[in-house]
Amino acid sequence: MSRSPLHARTRTKLAEDQPHERVRGTALERELLSTEALEQSLQATLASEHARGDIWLFAYGSLVWNPAFEYLDRRVAMVQGFHRRFCLWSRINRGTPDNPGLVLGLDNGGSCHGVVYRIAHAHAAHELRLLWRREMLFGSYLPRWLTVRTPEESVHALAFVINHHASGFAPHMDDERIVDILVQGNGRFGNGLDYLRETVAGLAASGAPDHHLERLVQIAAARGL
Repeated sequence: MSRSPLHARTRTKLAEDQPHERVRGTALERELLSTEALEQSLQATLASEHARGDIWLFAYGSLVWNPAFEYLDRRVAMVQGFHRRFCLWSRINRGTPDNPGLVLGLDNGGSCHGVVYRIAHAHAAHELRLLWRREMLFGSYLPRWLTVRTPEESVHALAFVINHHASGFAPHMDDERIVDILVQGNGRFGNGLDYLRETVAGLAASGAPDHHLERLVQIAAARGL
């Protein structure tokens, strides 16, 4: 499948970036997982019976519009028992340790529409290793195998569920406060408001619009942002 320039840039950044330099001298330095710890987490996930063939991965945020991994198939999908919300402080990707932004996570309850990707088994370890460097640096997510419904069938898909015990877990906030934080958050992958807009556009283009996220965009637009 053809890939966008953004896809290539993100892969390069993930391969070359040194995240420990971004948190050196801050309280977060102690929380950053080592290369060995990241690999152990990845291998534990790949040990699942659901990883014996091609791997399905459920996406609900930036992975919808910028997966940055190679895949064989992409479908609209829905998961029950979890909902999408801004529940994670972003201290590297969309913010800094001193000025954190917010990003989306899967939290308990409800349902969530997104997309699901099929990654070739032969390349899964390599592709997911890059993804672990993007999503798992602080253990803020828990990799879980969830039952995901697609128009064709139900599959067991890997998803990143928020870790309530991680230091980056963010409480519920009202919409105005969320927009405030998104506007001021900037990190290695850009601004929080851009993240919101791209996610809204990506979900809509995939046939899985999120009306709450659209409302956040409307709040920002009403402020002239």
